[in-house]
Amino acid sequence: MELKLEDAWRKMIERLESWVDNLVVNLPNLFIAIVVFIIVLFLSKYVSRLVLKLLGKSSLQNSMKNIIAKLVSVLVICGGLFLILGILDLSKTLNTVLAGAGVAGLAVGLALQGALSNTYSGIVLSYIKQIQFGDWIESNDYEGEVVDLDLRAVTIKQPDNNLVYIPNKLVLENPIKNYSTTAQSRVILDCGVAYDSDLTFVKDLVRKTIVSSFDAVKKKDEVIFLYTAFADSSINFETRFWIESTSALEVAKAKTEAMIAIKKAFDQQGVNIPFPIRTLDIPKSISITNQ
Repeated sequence: MELKLEDAWRKMIERLESWVDNLVVNLPNLFIAIVVFIIVLFLSKYVSRLVLKLLGKSSLQNSMKNIIAKLVSVLVICGGLFLILGILDLSKTLNTVLAGAGVAGLAVGLALQGALSNTYSGIVLSYIKQIQFGDWIESNDYEGEVVDLDLRAVTIKQPDNNLVYIPNKLVLENPIKNYSTTAQSRVILDCGVAYDSDLTFVKDLVRKTIVSSFDAVKKKDEVIFLYTAFADSSINFETRFWIESTSALEVAKAKTEAMIAIKKAFDQQGVNIPFPIRTLDIPKSISITNQ
């Protein structure tokens, strides 16, 4: 038994010594591999910036340029890893890894279906021109300015300055409303006047007020005025006009300015904006006495 233990101990010592010898022999290669890895990291960043600079003169969207630069950077790093494996004389290990890559790739693909779908959708969204940085869009019940588009999500900034990250797959598969496809936005304002109002006078007054309040509206014919309903306590109308902006925030500000201007004009001209009231019709046979 003692002989067996001594033999096992001797073999372990020999194996450790062989490992140490191999480590000492391969120290130069290990040092060179570390240096090459650091150089590859810096080179990938430089190549990414160079690609962005070269693509700056092209007609591609900024999002597509960023994605191409990232892909080129990843390819440079992968090439560097293959070079490092060669320096460390791990080519056989590389062959083993590549042999198992097919099975591993299938398993990873099934596990990362959602992530891969978002990646593919991000590439498609970066290529089409319907979404660009700075556009004001509405998608999946969220509205705001597009501030980023990567391989995972579309980032929009809402009017309250909050950031919303929408997965690329949802943006690609659902309708998108882009307010920035035109140079103007329409402002729609609803209001109502009393039944005893002069409707023609109210119409002219509102259109004149809008023209005098907004530089983008040059004449009264550009203001659409429509009476919409005989409501319970008012005759309702709708006013539509255009402003020189594609931002939903600017539309909200224009609507506020229009409400202030119309209310001021109505007050000056004695036009009443009624509110719901209830009138009690008491029969004459009922007497009311104060107690």
